[in-house]
This record gives sequence, C-alpha cells and structure tokens, in this order.
Amino acid sequence: MIRPATPADVTEIANLIRELAEYEKLAHEVTFAESELREHLFGKRPYAEVLIAEQDDTHAIVGFAFFFHNFSTFCGKPGIYLEDLFVRPAHRGKGYGKALLAALARLAIDRNCARLEWAVLNWNTPSIEFYKSLGAKRQDEWTVYRLVDEPLEELAKRS
Repeated sequence: MIRPATPADVTEIANLIRELAEYEKLAHEVTFAESELREHLFGKRPYAEVLIAEQDDTHAIVGFAFFFHNFSTFCGKPGIYLEDLFVRPAHRGKGYGKALLAALARLAIDRNCARLEWAVLNWNTPSIEFYKSLGAKRQDEWTVYRLVDEPLEELAKRS
C-alpha cells in the first residue's frame, strides 16, 4: 500500500534516510535533526512531501519516496523532483519501488506537472536498470553543480 506520510511517520522517515545513506556509502553526510525534518515536511511552510510504502498484511513501513516540486520555465509548468526513493533490502523485488514511482506519476499528472525527474548515482546499476525498464531516459547533457558550506556562505555574503 502507498500512502502520504503523516507527522507520526517522521522517525521512520529519518530511519529510512539513514538506511539509504548507508546503502549509498554517504552516511557521513547525514546531519539533519529530526525536529527540522518534521518542520520542513509538516510545518507552516512544507518544503517536501513523502509517500510511504507499507507491507499490506503488517502495515510495516518498507520504503519511501521523498519529493518536492520544481518548475520548468520552458514548459511553463511545475514538475516533481524525486529526491530519494528507497525500499529496504528485504522488500526489494516485490513491486514497492514501482508502486511508489507509479503513485508519483499519478501525482504529477493530477497536479498538471510537465515531468517527474530524479538523479541516480552512476555506480547504482540495479537502480539504473530498474529506471530504464520503466521507460526513464538518461539526461546526459546536464551536469549537476552544488554549493554547500563555506562556498555557499561566501557567495551569499556577496549579495
């Protein structure tokens, strides 16, 4: 079953994020406070949303899709950016990932979005093959850039 997350899910969402970071060998980059996560998901001005995948018989949380809206100036429409998709290893291959993506696709259509997009680590072959099997197309012509920490702060001081 796929459902929208509620504030009661924040601790489990935090756990899923940590598990994903372990899988991606990026656990050292996880620095969030659960209280901030709660505020950013369910506070006065939510910045992101989460869909939860539950096992039908036990209602145990087995995965999630963490996403937010972006905007295509060329299309003149919003889009959905999938920040994280994760299914716990014991539950992979059972359709949860596909169900989460299908639910996001439905949301994109319902919200009149131009597209659903995400990034994947280039070494993550199982995920890449899964996305290709759904018809997703690789965007080779774009390179992602990021400012964090001191460079971000230094640039902000120039304004």
